[in-house]
Amino acid sequence: MKILVYGAGVLGSQLAHVLVRGGNDVTVLARGKRAEELERDGVVIRHVFQFRTTVDPVRVTTELKAEDVYDLIFVVMKYNDFPSVLPILANNRSTNIVIVGNNADAWSMQTHLEDNSPVDKQVAFGFHVSGGKRHRDRMMSIGGGKGLMVIGALDGKIPFQPLLDQAFAKAKYKLDVIEDIDAWLKSHLIPILMLNAVSFDEERELKKLEGNREQLLHMIGAMDEGIAVLEAMGIDMIPRAQAKLIRKHKRLLYLLLKIYSMLPVHKLVAGSYGEIEAMDRAFTDWKSVTNVPTPHWDALRRDFTIL
Repeated sequence: MKILVYGAGVLGSQLAHVLVRGGNDVTVLARGKRAEELERDGVVIRHVFQFRTTVDPVRVTTELKAEDVYDLIFVVMKYNDFPSVLPILANNRSTNIVIVGNNADAWSMQTHLEDNSPVDKQVAFGFHVSGGKRHRDRMMSIGGGKGLMVIGALDGKIPFQPLLDQAFAKAKYKLDVIEDIDAWLKSHLIPILMLNAVSFDEERELKKLEGNREQLLHMIGAMDEGIAVLEAMGIDMIPRAQAKLIRKHKRLLYLLLKIYSMLPVHKLVAGSYGEIEAMDRAFTDWKSVTNVPTPHWDALRRDFTIL
């Protein structure tokens, strides 16, 4: 199957690795030094917890032309980068697109693609459950050996599900199809935003989490407030177990966050400053619509971030 992975960061590289191992004809869209690395070395990934390094040759392109046609396009980017590629995707003649990553605006993205494309677009949204960071000439991955993507369509069943099944049929990878993917993505944004808001210094560089009691309590309280904002918008948090942990088991969550704050692994799963800033703008819009008070989030935002 002819597949384009649009984006060659950590998660895009992980997905390309999985799809190549699944027997697909994979092209990765990258630019500059990253494109040169991929052409020269292939996709090089150090799997941290599996203690192994994989190398996978891929085709490389530096642009998506209007006439290029792929069976599937996976757009794997940071949330703040999606707007810049939507016009390019809309102008392209490929039909089946999966937008992968943190996302607060799935409906508007789908509408843009449907309204501005010369062909009928079929769109799904997903989240590749993994993490990592770039290290010199390779990607450091903390993903599991098999891999997982939470995926779904906004209008019901994914119209190109058979193509997805074929693409991953020989890959060690699971597609977890979610009925309400928009609610899942918005729910996921809440803990990600609250956890990452304290992760950057004044130079917008990742720093070690403080892990002090006041900070952790604000983080937990801010997550609870985030759930309240979603509820005021008519959205139930998915999965429900996540909301239960935040609201009913605060002591357990406190201990988990305390341990998390002491480990360097948070730097492998943290988002970029630009992405967290964009999430903050989305959450601020939700707050303005619902008028839900968020004193814990306001304290985090004021005292620990430069948002």
